Amino acid sequence: MGEIHVHEFMSVDGVIDAPTWTFDYGFDPKMGEAIGARTARANGILLGRVTYEMFEPAWSTRTVEDDPGAPFFNETRKYVVSSTLTEATWSNSEIVGAYDPEAIGRLKDGVEGNIYVSGSGRLVRAMLADGLVDELHLFVYPLTRGTGPRLFGDGDPGRKLALARSATYDNGVVYLAYRPQA
Repeated sequence: MGEIHVHEFMSVDGVIDAPTWTFDYGFDPKMGEAIGARTARANGILLGRVTYEMFEPAWSTRTVEDDPGAPFFNETRKYVVSSTLTEATWSNSEIVGAYDPEAIGRLKDGVEGNIYVSGSGRLVRAMLADGLVDELHLFVYPLTRGTGPRLFGDGDPGRKLALARSATYDNGVVYLAYRPQA
């Protein structure tokens, strides 16, 4: 049985929308190492429909020469949570249907190794509420967005987290990895 590890780019005020706003900060190579450590242990990628539809055109044509993460995104089995998507056109992709915590639990039990999640805010919020996330990997950027979808929304139940690791980068980004506190 693997674990579900969620990776998010996030503003200080918790916004996790399409991270085009991160471009102004550059990508510190040490951030790539931290993300690579997560993907190296993952044998599955779990995405919500919106993120899948953003990732497919962005990643499907990239090669390792373009981005060292391309082989992971293109070759790893992708599981897409969607109640509306009927066909998965990106290689190694499978539609798992509408969100169902029991189905996600079975997927977690059935994948050898960890499952990597990126973006997919609605899916991540649901999995957090259902206790399915084993680790949160947050890359917090030094800006506020004011509005936009947040990782933890108003009205979400409170939860305690335990810091697993942290790092700071020269571009001002702070990496925080949390596990649910028992």
